Amino acid sequence: MAIKLLPTTVVGSYPQPDWLIDRKTLGSRVPRIRAKEIWRVAEPFLEEAQDDATILAIRDMERAGIDIITDGEMRRESYSNRFATTLEGVDSDNPGTTVSRTGGKSVVPRIVGPIRRRGPVEVRDVEFLRRNTDRTIKITLPGPFTMAQQTQDEYYKDEEALAMAYAAAVNEEIRDLKAAGADVVQIDDPWLQARPDRAERYGVKALNRALEGIGGTTVVHLCFGYAAAVLDKPSGYSFLPQLADCTATQISIEAAQPKIDLAVLRELSSKTIILGVISLASANVETPDEVADRIRAGLKHVAPERLVLAPDCGMKYLPRASAFGKLQAMVAGATKVRQSL
Repeated sequence: MAIKLLPTTVVGSYPQPDWLIDRKTLGSRVPRIRAKEIWRVAEPFLEEAQDDATILAIRDMERAGIDIITDGEMRRESYSNRFATTLEGVDSDNPGTTVSRTGGKSVVPRIVGPIRRRGPVEVRDVEFLRRNTDRTIKITLPGPFTMAQQTQDEYYKDEEALAMAYAAAVNEEIRDLKAAGADVVQIDDPWLQARPDRAERYGVKALNRALEGIGGTTVVHLCFGYAAAVLDKPSGYSFLPQLADCTATQISIEAAQPKIDLAVLRELSSKTIILGVISLASANVETPDEVADRIRAGLKHVAPERLVLAPDCGMKYLPRASAFGKLQAMVAGATKVRQSL
């Protein structure tokens, strides 16, 4: 089967239904420890409810025409805390604090012992997704550098050692996710952009350890933070060309809202680029022509064979109707450009 030019995907999350979460309680925060108070469904029935919400997310993505879909991250309170808080050596019940990306204080897990994976965390998620769609599927994991920045470390007392321990745990999880049927695995590592000085020292090293021995399609996603929390974004990445040295096959970036200079993509000529062409700063739905213009801007620097299209980031904080409309617009914009190639 011929590979479709300009395939569409999502970065990870899709809006959770209001009957599943309390959106007001969720707010715009991104919890680092568990945030069980956001769930509207009692614990004995929560997994079944999350399964039902996952099927809704899958069907929305299919109806919108998305080529590479996820489970919408319906079971997660945030992109990182579900995996990060399951690991041995992590104390979320007695949390600490750290400086957030925006300079404020953030409540985070404390590292009190060696980081080890107790067992698979997202394997059931992949299996459920695989059973419920025949499309190409993707699953996401938080990155080792990012998780290391989202802690109060009282054990390693060495940032690089902590990141490498997380990387080993991520590597074990990816192996199981691939075995469970994941076509694509995406590592969300946005703090590489937020802490470029530290990322320069060991960010790529940690990524490569997380991806060691992993075949197939692998993605690293970088962004400037959820639009719901960060509206004033820079016009360029402080850490991006360096990812040419990582072993991921694809790099996913945010480009629609911050309107970054896409010439930087030429420095990633060995990678497929997942280009953010849907802004999440507003619930307003773009027109297909607006999306097509963003795609054409990317094509000035990246060959169509190396371009995948996506929203800037996860769509978690959007109203569901807006998210669905934006996905439809993205597919329509991609079709317009594809027909002109």
